[in-house]
Amino acid sequence: MGVFCLSLFVLLSSLSPGFTQKVAHSTLFVDGTNTVAQTDDNFICATLDWWPHDKCDYNICPWGYTSVINLNLSHPVLGKAIQAFRSLRIRIGGSLQDQVLYDIGKSKYPCHPFRKEKGGLFGFSTGCLRMERWDELNHLFSRTGALVTFGLNALYGRHQIKKDWRGDWDFSNAYELIKYTVAKKYPIDAWEFGNELSGSGIGASVQVEQYGKDLVSLKGIISEVYKNARSKPTLVAPGGFFDRDWFRKLLQVSGSGVINAMTHHIYNLGPGSDPNLVSKILDPNYLSRVSKTFSNLIETIQENGPWASPWVGESGGAYNSGGQHVSDTFVNSFWYLDQLGMAAKYSTKVYCRQTLIGGNYGLLNTSTFEPNPDYYSALLWHRLMGKGVLAIDSDASSFLRYYAHCAKGMEGITLLLINFSNMTSFTINVRNSKNYRLHIEQPINRESIFLRRLKKAASFVGSGSSDGQLNREEYHLTPKDGVIQSKITLLNGTPLELTKAGEIPDLKPDRVNVDTPLTIAPLSIKYVVFPNFDAPACA
Repeated sequence: MGVFCLSLFVLLSSLSPGFTQKVAHSTLFVDGTNTVAQTDDNFICATLDWWPHDKCDYNICPWGYTSVINLNLSHPVLGKAIQAFRSLRIRIGGSLQDQVLYDIGKSKYPCHPFRKEKGGLFGFSTGCLRMERWDELNHLFSRTGALVTFGLNALYGRHQIKKDWRGDWDFSNAYELIKYTVAKKYPIDAWEFGNELSGSGIGASVQVEQYGKDLVSLKGIISEVYKNARSKPTLVAPGGFFDRDWFRKLLQVSGSGVINAMTHHIYNLGPGSDPNLVSKILDPNYLSRVSKTFSNLIETIQENGPWASPWVGESGGAYNSGGQHVSDTFVNSFWYLDQLGMAAKYSTKVYCRQTLIGGNYGLLNTSTFEPNPDYYSALLWHRLMGKGVLAIDSDASSFLRYYAHCAKGMEGITLLLINFSNMTSFTINVRNSKNYRLHIEQPINRESIFLRRLKKAASFVGSGSSDGQLNREEYHLTPKDGVIQSKITLLNGTPLELTKAGEIPDLKPDRVNVDTPLTIAPLSIKYVVFPNFDAPACA
């Protein structure tokens, strides 16, 4: 009876005038004359980690059998989930990668799986990648079209003094792996050197001068082994948390053209055990803080190594395996998609999500392999958002986030709209600013002189098109039953779930007349494609 009364109270309250949903009217101005940044064609990336099943955080062991070493590569959903992207980037790496031995050639150590070890790095012993397993992994990547980045053990041969690891890197084991890979004609897209060894490091660190010297050696190995190849894989480093001085020195020490991409890691939500995790995710002001990292990294690269490009090599939101009942639910897409939009705005070429499968933050469920909400958020980005980033401005409140890209594989543009408000829906007027150049970093006042001028001069979306009826495509994402921590996303009201045959479902848009008001409900996300938007930069 008590539950019934509570439910009735909630229902009546929702119908009460005092609880009426607010509606805010806003204008978005998109400049399609120039791109302000470029991503890679394959911006979306997901990781496979080395953590064994007994990796636990906060008395929870969420990894199951998802390690690079024991993941069920023949599970039908795994292959289909990767193949749906057609060219999903996969980064193999993580905390234990600098303890991985490759079972080929003359190894100094025996080949055995990771096991708990008191005093071991991260509490584990060294582990081993057998070449039979390496073959199996590459067969999966080949049949699914994955683009692979493999993280090499950068501590091999060094000696440890407390947290600092000294001495030259012994490249013999990595050399044998790379030679084997080339002999087998496995198309590795990039080799990465080390994991979180930069700056003060996480668990271990290497001095920047030594790190730069070793990168030059690795570059030489890649050039030698791939000398007869049509194209060489890129070299990415250092795969750690951004430290401005350390990253600057690394570019200077390694020299021109050695590092092709600077990878950094982001866990800006704090520990997975934080009870305020959902509140952080739904606070746009909190999420904006990490923009300084993106800004400082691109400045560091431009000033010290313009030959390199920025990548996010690993990002799971909350560290220590993510947040249980948060990182694998609908609410996490507010953080994830905002990260993708923000990173792209700062010329990030690739963004690797921790993980494809494993931990609480996997795109796929650890046990069933069924896609979690963020999987569909990522798949829609991959299919709809082109690599050209467009300037966009608005008079909307900070609770409405907006990003604009050239549409992917077609003319026009795609908008990503994220409504962080739990009370306000937005009715949005999208305008084409034509010859006005907007600046992403320009501060917004609700009715600035800048915006008033634009409103007088801007043209409507779709102007310049000779088509009769103009339509847009809408992909509206909401949680099932309105529960923000639901593990099921609705696309235009339809649950996104595997089909009875175990296939990834079709992601079909609603086609709406362009003159129909564009709205976005509270606590929801919407991709909107305008195929008739006059955007010369996207032609």
